[in-house]
Parts: sequence; C-alpha cells; structure tokens
Amino acid sequence: METHVTDSGPIASGFLGDAEEEAGQYLTTLEGWRQFLNEVPPPPPLRSAQERAALSPAEQEAYDEARLDHHARLLVVATSTVRHTVTTGRRLVLLNRHAISARRGLIISGPAGTGKTIALTQLGRSHELLDRARHPRHTGRIPVIYITVPPAATARMVAAEFARFMGIPVRRRTLNITDIIEAVVGICTDTRTGLVLVDELHNISLSTRHGTEVADTLKYFSERIPATFVYVGINIERTTLLSGTRGAQIAGRFTLIPTHPFPYGPEWKSLVAALEETLLLHEHTPGTLTTLDRYLHDRTGGMIGALSHQIRGAAIDAILSGTEKITKQSLAAVPLDYTAENPAPAEQAASRW
Repeated sequence: METHVTDSGPIASGFLGDAEEEAGQYLTTLEGWRQFLNEVPPPPPLRSAQERAALSPAEQEAYDEARLDHHARLLVVATSTVRHTVTTGRRLVLLNRHAISARRGLIISGPAGTGKTIALTQLGRSHELLDRARHPRHTGRIPVIYITVPPAATARMVAAEFARFMGIPVRRRTLNITDIIEAVVGICTDTRTGLVLVDELHNISLSTRHGTEVADTLKYFSERIPATFVYVGINIERTTLLSGTRGAQIAGRFTLIPTHPFPYGPEWKSLVAALEETLLLHEHTPGTLTTLDRYLHDRTGGMIGALSHQIRGAAIDAILSGTEKITKQSLAAVPLDYTAENPAPAEQAASRW
C-alpha cells in the first residue's frame, strides 16, 4: 500500500470510504487539530462612549458580535496542572527519544471539569509548535495525533479513530483491523509522529472482552509507533484499567498526574483575576470578580471548567442585556452543570482546606 504526504496531510491510496464529517471542526481530525494550533485572533479594542455613539447600527452589531465571540472562546489559563502536564510530558518525550521499546507514558486523571483535556491539548500544542520551530521546512510532518475513545469501543473502532485523524477513509467491512493498523503505523513513522494523545480513556473497561482488546490495541500501537502516549480519563485510578495483568503493565509504564477541584487559595484567586482581565464590558468595575472569589468558589465547587463557563456566560448576558457589567446577581443567573451545583460532601470538605 502506498502512502503519500502532502502539505495538507497524508493520503493513503487504496482506501475507499464513507464521507467523513466536515473537516476542521474537531480536534480528532488533522485539519481540526491544525486549526486549533492557529493563533487566537486578538480581542477587539474596547471602544469609548464617543466612538460607540458614532457607529451605525450595522457597525454596532458587528462590534457587539466580535465581543460576544471573544467571550465565547475558552480562555486557557496556565494553571499549575497545565504547567505540570507540559513539563512532565516534555520530559517523557525527551526520555523516549531513543527508546526502542518500553517507552514511558503519561496518564491525566481526575473528576470531570478539572481541566484534564485542556492540559492534554496544551501539551500537544507545545510539542507541535516546538517541532515546527525545529523543522520549519518539513510541512508534511504530523508531530501530534489526538483521538478520543468512543463509548463501548472495539479495537477496530479505536484503530479507525487513528485513521480518521490522518484522513484515511475507512469503510466498514472493507478493511480488517490489521490493514488499518499497518496503514496508521506506516504514516506515523513516515511523518515523525512523536506524541499520541488519547482522550476519554474511561470508556475502556478491562472487565469486558472488547475493553481488553482495545487496551491491547493501544499497547500494540505504542510498541509500533515511536511516540510518547498520553492518556486522559475520568478517575482512571478507580477503574479496572490499572488492575490485573494488563493494568499492571500500564501502571508500570505510565506516570499519573491527578487533577482535582481547586481549593480556595492564592491560585484560585489568581484564576479569577486572570479571567476578569479578559472581559470586554463597558460598565464593569475592575476588581468586582476578585471580591467575589469566595462566592465563585462556593458556587463552582472549585471546578475550573465551571468557573470559566460562569464568568464567560455572565459576560455574554451583560452584552445581550445591555448592562455591560457582571454582578453577583448576574453570576447567579448562569446555570452550571450538576456536578458544580451539587459537589460531593467529601469534595466540599476538601475545598475548604
């Protein structure tokens, strides 16, 4: 089977498949991943009252739409978890550079909403941008692969996720799993893949036949692809993935970074302040959110995802309503996810320390 790599990515000849989802919308496609790596456009300037008065209705609408889009974007804050993940991942990539087998990997595990996927994608972003800087003329490289494990996944489904990322069309029943794996491994080797990111690992259960086959397939990929593998999932250490013979192999090769709700303290306060600095609201008084940091912690349970959602949601409401400011009442009006609204008693107690 021939494989070709173009400036836009690899093409595998000989594969005919169903139409893929529209490219560029998801991190689990090469085009989507590359769009994610593009620099975020700068925020629109905050206009003065005099400048706003001179705007036409169409210009005012465009101005407000630009501010709405700014607040809708997920701001990445360099939390301690993100920094630790990037540092640890970078170290493992270097240690694995000349390893022939038994390469070390990384697991990021914790409750939902604690910033696991953000840490994962920032590690991938850091690795790929470094690779681009070192090899500016080699546009056909694919330094990073990002996939998610589907619910009730089979080994073939996971292999197909690798293929889908790289644009290899895979039609059901047309190719067996061995063909898919060989195509994926060949392209990863040719394009110098150095980091493989696997999200939603909690969808694998080693207590089922399909789960053990998926684990074996990922292990086989890690042995054939000379890359560092990073797994992310919800409370992985509480699942079957680190128990038994197969689990022992994973536990013996992977470093685990746990994520938790943030306790109320200096880092939480700095997170609130960092988010407040991004606001583009005309009537908002700077420092309002930092004085409400305890309320925000109680409301979100220390979850960074819920905090970001609440502040960005309140900012959007402020623009749509014309109030142009965030208050405690407007924050309370933003509904949060069930976990943030109803933290477990143990987590509530831990967040108080």
